[in-house]
Amino acid sequence: MKSFMLILVLILTLVAAGCTEQGDANEDETVSEEVTVGYVLWDGEIASTNVIEQVLEMKGYDVEIIAVDAGALYQGLSQGDFDFTTSAWLPITQENYWNQYGDQVVNVRHNLEGCQLGLAVPTYVEVDSIDELNANKEAFDSEIIGIDPGAGIMQNTENAIEVYELDYTLISSSTAGMTAELSRAIADEEPIIVTLWSPHWAFGRWDLKYLDDPEGVFGQADNVDTLARMGLEEDMPEVYGVLTRFHWSHEDIQSVMLDMESDMSPEEAAAKWIENNPEKVNEWLGE
Repeated sequence: MKSFMLILVLILTLVAAGCTEQGDANEDETVSEEVTVGYVLWDGEIASTNVIEQVLEMKGYDVEIIAVDAGALYQGLSQGDFDFTTSAWLPITQENYWNQYGDQVVNVRHNLEGCQLGLAVPTYVEVDSIDELNANKEAFDSEIIGIDPGAGIMQNTENAIEVYELDYTLISSSTAGMTAELSRAIADEEPIIVTLWSPHWAFGRWDLKYLDDPEGVFGQADNVDTLARMGLEEDMPEVYGVLTRFHWSHEDIQSVMLDMESDMSPEEAAAKWIENNPEKVNEWLGE
Protein backbone atom coordinates (compact mmCIF):
# COMPACT_ATOMS: atom_id res chain seq x y z
CA MET A 1 0.00 0.00 0.00
CA LYS A 2 2.79 2.38 0.89
CA SER A 3 4.52 1.56 -2.38
CA PHE A 4 1.30 2.25 -4.30
CA MET A 5 0.84 5.62 -2.60
CA LEU A 6 4.45 6.54 -3.29
CA ILE A 7 4.06 5.74 -6.97
CA LEU A 8 0.81 7.71 -7.12
CA VAL A 9 2.41 10.77 -5.53
CA LEU A 10 5.32 10.50 -7.95
CA ILE A 11 2.98 10.36 -10.93
CA LEU A 12 0.95 13.35 -9.74
CA THR A 13 4.15 15.31 -9.15
CA LEU A 14 5.38 14.61 -12.67
CA VAL A 15 2.00 15.55 -14.18
CA ALA A 16 1.91 18.81 -12.21
CA ALA A 17 5.47 19.63 -13.28
CA GLY A 18 4.56 18.95 -16.89
CA CYS A 19 1.52 21.21 -16.72
CA THR A 20 3.61 23.96 -15.14
CA GLU A 21 6.25 23.68 -17.86
CA GLN A 22 3.55 23.71 -20.53
CA GLY A 23 1.96 26.76 -18.94
CA ASP A 24 5.30 28.54 -18.80
CA ALA A 25 5.91 27.65 -22.44
CA ASN A 26 2.52 29.06 -23.43
CA GLU A 27 3.26 32.27 -21.54
CA ASP A 28 6.59 32.60 -23.38
CA GLU A 29 4.97 32.14 -26.78
CA THR A 30 3.76 35.62 -27.75
CA VAL A 31 1.68 35.48 -30.90
CA SER A 32 1.41 38.88 -32.61
CA GLU A 33 -1.88 39.78 -34.20
CA GLU A 34 -1.56 40.35 -37.92
CA VAL A 35 -2.77 43.58 -39.49
CA THR A 36 -2.95 44.08 -43.25
CA VAL A 37 -2.84 47.61 -44.68
CA GLY A 38 -3.58 48.54 -48.28
CA TYR A 39 -2.22 51.67 -49.93
CA VAL A 40 -1.66 53.31 -53.30
CA LEU A 41 1.79 54.19 -54.60
CA TRP A 42 1.54 57.96 -54.16
CA ASP A 43 4.36 59.55 -52.20
CA GLY A 44 2.05 60.86 -49.47
CA GLU A 45 0.36 57.50 -49.06
CA ILE A 46 3.69 55.68 -48.97
CA ALA A 47 4.71 58.09 -46.20
CA SER A 48 1.55 57.73 -44.12
CA THR A 49 1.39 53.95 -44.53
CA ASN A 50 4.98 53.44 -43.39
CA VAL A 51 4.43 55.69 -40.40
CA ILE A 52 1.23 53.97 -39.26
CA GLU A 53 2.88 50.58 -39.86
CA GLN A 54 5.69 51.40 -37.45
CA VAL A 55 3.33 52.96 -34.92
CA LEU A 56 1.28 49.76 -34.78
CA GLU A 57 4.43 47.67 -34.55
CA MET A 58 5.23 49.65 -31.41
CA LYS A 59 2.03 48.12 -30.02
CA GLY A 60 3.28 44.63 -30.89
CA TYR A 61 1.30 44.03 -34.08
CA ASP A 62 2.66 42.16 -37.09
CA VAL A 63 1.86 44.60 -39.90
CA GLU A 64 1.88 43.83 -43.62
CA ILE A 65 1.52 46.69 -46.10
CA ILE A 66 0.37 45.94 -49.65
CA ALA A 67 0.48 48.38 -52.58
CA VAL A 68 -2.39 48.24 -55.06
CA ASP A 69 -4.17 50.62 -57.39
CA ALA A 70 -7.15 52.59 -56.13
CA GLY A 71 -9.84 50.28 -57.51
CA ALA A 72 -8.26 47.19 -56.00
CA LEU A 73 -7.83 49.05 -52.70
CA TYR A 74 -11.54 49.74 -52.29
CA GLN A 75 -12.51 46.29 -53.52
CA GLY A 76 -10.04 44.68 -51.11
CA LEU A 77 -11.40 46.65 -48.16
CA SER A 78 -14.96 45.73 -49.05
CA GLN A 79 -14.00 42.04 -49.16
CA GLY A 80 -11.95 42.15 -45.95
CA ASP A 81 -8.64 41.51 -47.73
CA PHE A 82 -7.26 44.65 -46.03
CA ASP A 83 -7.95 45.74 -42.47
CA PHE A 84 -7.63 49.43 -43.30
CA THR A 85 -6.03 52.08 -45.46
CA THR A 86 -4.90 55.66 -44.84
CA SER A 87 -5.00 56.38 -48.60
CA ALA A 88 -8.57 57.40 -49.43
CA TRP A 89 -8.86 60.77 -51.21
CA LEU A 90 -12.44 61.93 -50.66
CA PRO A 91 -14.94 63.27 -51.45
CA ILE A 92 -13.73 64.25 -54.94
CA THR A 93 -10.76 62.29 -56.27
CA GLN A 94 -12.00 58.78 -55.50
CA GLU A 95 -15.69 59.59 -55.59
CA ASN A 96 -16.41 56.87 -58.14
CA TYR A 97 -14.88 54.20 -55.91
CA TRP A 98 -16.73 55.54 -52.87
CA ASN A 99 -20.01 55.42 -54.78
CA GLN A 100 -19.32 51.78 -55.60
CA TYR A 101 -17.93 50.55 -52.28
CA GLY A 102 -18.77 53.20 -49.67
CA ASP A 103 -21.58 51.21 -48.07
CA GLN A 104 -19.25 48.24 -47.65
CA VAL A 105 -16.46 49.95 -45.69
CA VAL A 106 -16.14 52.19 -42.62
CA ASN A 107 -14.89 55.78 -42.90
CA VAL A 108 -12.97 56.17 -39.66
CA ARG A 109 -11.91 59.83 -39.98
CA HIS A 110 -9.90 62.41 -41.96
CA ASN A 111 -6.20 61.89 -41.32
CA LEU A 112 -5.16 64.88 -43.48
CA GLU A 113 -7.28 67.84 -44.53
CA GLY A 114 -7.33 70.50 -47.24
CA CYS A 115 -5.66 68.57 -50.05
CA GLN A 116 -5.88 70.35 -53.38
CA LEU A 117 -5.33 68.68 -56.72
CA GLY A 118 -5.42 69.72 -60.34
CA LEU A 119 -3.21 70.60 -63.29
CA ALA A 120 0.06 72.31 -62.43
CA VAL A 121 2.78 74.08 -64.44
CA PRO A 122 6.07 75.78 -63.57
CA THR A 123 5.56 79.44 -62.65
CA TYR A 124 7.60 80.54 -65.67
CA VAL A 125 4.83 79.22 -67.93
CA GLU A 126 2.64 82.12 -69.09
CA VAL A 127 -0.59 80.20 -68.83
CA ASP A 128 -2.78 80.61 -65.76
CA SER A 129 -6.02 78.77 -66.52
CA ILE A 130 -7.16 75.48 -68.03
CA ASP A 131 -9.32 77.35 -70.53
CA GLU A 132 -6.15 78.90 -71.99
CA LEU A 133 -4.59 75.56 -72.88
CA ASN A 134 -5.99 75.09 -76.38
CA ALA A 135 -4.52 78.41 -77.45
CA ASN A 136 -1.11 77.19 -76.28
CA LYS A 137 -1.24 73.52 -77.23
CA GLU A 138 1.85 73.71 -79.46
CA ALA A 139 3.99 74.79 -76.51
CA PHE A 140 2.92 71.69 -74.56
CA ASP A 141 2.89 69.29 -77.54
CA SER A 142 -0.81 68.81 -76.72
CA GLU A 143 0.16 66.56 -73.79
CA ILE A 144 -0.68 66.42 -70.11
CA ILE A 145 1.67 64.19 -68.11
CA GLY A 146 -0.26 62.07 -65.64
CA ILE A 147 0.32 59.26 -63.17
CA ASP A 148 -1.04 55.71 -62.88
CA PRO A 149 -4.24 55.21 -64.91
CA GLY A 150 -6.32 53.97 -61.97
CA ALA A 151 -5.83 57.18 -59.95
CA GLY A 152 -8.85 59.41 -59.37
CA ILE A 153 -6.97 62.49 -60.54
CA MET A 154 -6.57 60.84 -63.94
CA GLN A 155 -10.31 60.46 -64.27
CA ASN A 156 -10.76 64.08 -63.15
CA THR A 157 -8.31 65.12 -65.87
CA GLU A 158 -10.17 63.11 -68.51
CA ASN A 159 -13.30 64.97 -67.42
CA ALA A 160 -11.45 68.28 -67.72
CA ILE A 161 -10.36 67.42 -71.26
CA GLU A 162 -14.00 66.78 -72.14
CA VAL A 163 -15.50 69.78 -70.32
CA TYR A 164 -12.95 72.27 -71.66
CA GLU A 165 -12.87 70.52 -75.06
CA LEU A 166 -9.10 70.33 -74.88
CA ASP A 167 -7.18 69.08 -77.88
CA TYR A 168 -4.79 67.24 -75.56
CA THR A 169 -3.76 63.67 -74.79
CA LEU A 170 -3.42 62.55 -71.18
CA ILE A 171 -0.24 60.48 -70.85
CA SER A 172 -0.40 57.72 -68.24
CA SER A 173 2.76 57.20 -66.24
CA SER A 174 3.51 56.87 -62.53
CA THR A 175 4.21 59.37 -59.77
CA ALA A 176 7.94 58.81 -60.27
CA GLY A 177 7.63 59.05 -64.03
CA MET A 178 5.62 62.25 -63.82
CA THR A 179 8.07 63.97 -61.48
CA ALA A 180 10.99 62.83 -63.63
CA GLU A 181 9.39 64.51 -66.65
CA LEU A 182 8.70 67.60 -64.56
CA SER A 183 12.31 67.75 -63.37
CA ARG A 184 13.65 67.38 -66.91
CA ALA A 185 11.36 70.09 -68.29
CA ILE A 186 12.23 72.55 -65.51
CA ALA A 187 15.95 71.93 -65.98
CA ASP A 188 15.52 72.98 -69.62
CA GLU A 189 12.92 75.68 -68.79
CA GLU A 190 10.41 74.01 -71.09
CA PRO A 191 6.62 74.21 -70.72
CA ILE A 192 4.97 71.17 -69.15
CA ILE A 193 1.58 70.33 -67.62
CA VAL A 194 1.32 67.64 -64.96
CA THR A 195 -1.36 66.20 -62.74
CA LEU A 196 -0.39 67.18 -59.20
CA TRP A 197 -1.75 67.42 -55.69
CA SER A 198 -0.97 68.89 -52.29
CA PRO A 199 0.81 67.87 -50.16
CA HIS A 200 3.67 67.00 -52.48
CA TRP A 201 7.40 67.48 -52.14
CA ALA A 202 7.51 69.01 -55.65
CA PHE A 203 6.06 72.28 -54.34
CA GLY A 204 8.98 72.55 -51.94
CA ARG A 205 11.58 71.85 -54.60
CA TRP A 206 10.29 73.91 -57.53
CA ASP A 207 8.18 77.02 -58.15
CA LEU A 208 4.89 75.62 -59.38
CA LYS A 209 1.33 76.84 -59.71
CA TYR A 210 -2.06 75.26 -60.21
CA LEU A 211 -3.98 76.28 -63.30
CA ASP A 212 -7.28 77.97 -62.51
CA ASP A 213 -10.27 75.69 -63.00
CA PRO A 214 -13.22 78.02 -63.73
CA GLU A 215 -15.56 75.10 -64.49
CA GLY A 216 -14.74 73.48 -61.15
CA VAL A 217 -13.95 70.09 -62.69
CA PHE A 218 -11.41 69.25 -59.99
CA GLY A 219 -13.80 70.41 -57.30
CA GLN A 220 -12.97 71.66 -53.85
CA ALA A 221 -10.00 70.52 -51.81
CA ASP A 222 -10.07 66.86 -50.81
CA ASN A 223 -9.32 65.20 -47.50
CA VAL A 224 -7.31 62.03 -47.05
CA ASP A 225 -9.42 59.58 -45.07
CA THR A 226 -8.72 56.42 -43.12
CA LEU A 227 -11.07 53.62 -44.20
CA ALA A 228 -11.47 50.29 -42.43
CA ARG A 229 -13.10 47.00 -43.27
CA MET A 230 -16.40 46.16 -41.68
CA GLY A 231 -15.93 44.60 -38.25
CA LEU A 232 -12.43 45.93 -37.55
CA GLU A 233 -13.61 47.91 -34.52
CA GLU A 234 -14.99 44.76 -32.94
CA ASP A 235 -12.12 42.47 -34.00
CA MET A 236 -9.24 44.81 -33.16
CA PRO A 237 -10.47 47.61 -30.88
CA GLU A 238 -6.93 48.72 -30.02
CA VAL A 239 -5.97 49.12 -33.70
CA TYR A 240 -9.24 50.88 -34.42
CA GLY A 241 -8.59 53.23 -31.51
CA VAL A 242 -5.22 54.22 -32.97
CA LEU A 243 -6.91 54.93 -36.31
CA THR A 244 -9.50 57.20 -34.66
CA ARG A 245 -6.63 59.32 -33.31
CA PHE A 246 -4.35 59.22 -36.37
CA HIS A 247 -4.30 62.76 -37.78
CA TRP A 248 -1.43 64.98 -38.89
CA SER A 249 -0.56 68.15 -40.81
CA HIS A 250 0.79 68.92 -44.26
CA GLU A 251 4.08 69.88 -42.66
CA ASP A 252 4.26 66.49 -40.93
CA ILE A 253 3.68 64.42 -44.02
CA GLN A 254 5.78 66.61 -46.31
CA SER A 255 8.78 66.23 -44.01
CA VAL A 256 8.57 62.46 -44.50
CA MET A 257 8.09 62.89 -48.25
CA LEU A 258 11.08 65.22 -48.56
CA ASP A 259 13.31 62.73 -46.73
CA MET A 260 12.10 60.01 -49.08
CA GLU A 261 12.85 62.21 -52.08
CA SER A 262 16.34 62.78 -50.65
CA ASP A 263 17.08 59.06 -51.12
CA MET A 264 16.03 57.99 -47.64
CA SER A 265 13.99 54.79 -47.69
CA PRO A 266 10.32 55.08 -46.68
CA GLU A 267 11.08 52.98 -43.60
CA GLU A 268 13.95 55.24 -42.57
CA ALA A 269 11.99 58.43 -43.25
CA ALA A 270 9.05 57.14 -41.20
CA ALA A 271 11.32 56.11 -38.32
CA LYS A 272 12.98 59.53 -38.33
CA TRP A 273 9.63 61.32 -38.16
CA ILE A 274 8.41 59.04 -35.34
CA GLU A 275 11.59 59.65 -33.37
CA ASN A 276 11.24 63.43 -33.79
CA ASN A 277 7.53 63.53 -32.89
CA PRO A 278 7.05 61.42 -29.74
CA GLU A 279 4.21 63.53 -28.36
CA LYS A 280 2.07 63.11 -31.45
CA VAL A 281 2.86 59.40 -31.69
CA ASN A 282 1.93 58.89 -28.02
CA GLU A 283 -1.33 60.73 -28.66
CA TRP A 284 -2.15 58.31 -31.47
CA LEU A 285 -1.26 55.37 -29.23
CA GLY A 286 -3.53 56.73 -26.50
CA GLU A 287 -0.68 56.99 -24.01
